[in-house]
Amino acid sequence: MKVTQGTFSYLPDFSDERLALHIKYAIGNGWAMMVEHTDDPHPRNSLWEMWEQPRFDVEPSDAHLVLDDINACREAYADRYIKLVAYDSTIGRQTTGLSIMVNRPKHEPGFRLDRQESNDRTMRYTLHSYATEQPVGYRYGAQGVQKEERMTAAPENGE
Repeated sequence: MKVTQGTFSYLPDFSDERLALHIKYAIGNGWAMMVEHTDDPHPRNSLWEMWEQPRFDVEPSDAHLVLDDINACREAYADRYIKLVAYDSTIGRQTTGLSIMVNRPKHEPGFRLDRQESNDRTMRYTLHSYATEQPVGYRYGAQGVQKEERMTAAPENGE
């Protein structure tokens, strides 16, 4: 199952050259560029973890800087969902002008639709992500989050 979130999500994945054209378009509109990643792609999980600070005030000729951010995030989190988000602030608040999925895990387990019967024959539906059956850091075959391991490790000098 292919998770479809964001602009162009029903199309085949873009090459870096095609992605650079979309980045130049977004920067040409004055939109801030940001790379985000997650291992929980639930449709209601719209705020993913930021890779770095958003890039404001970049020129279309600086599209390679955004691509560098994407590739660095791909290298660090090869088995996560990664998306490029372009934020438009022209109406006085940050709104998403463009959102493109730029990386996916090799295996996407998908979702299950859970149905619950309620009073007066009312039916309620919820989505359950199969990926969240594993703890954070161990989803999609990952071996754990190194950052968490470093934080819990005891200091060597006994402090």
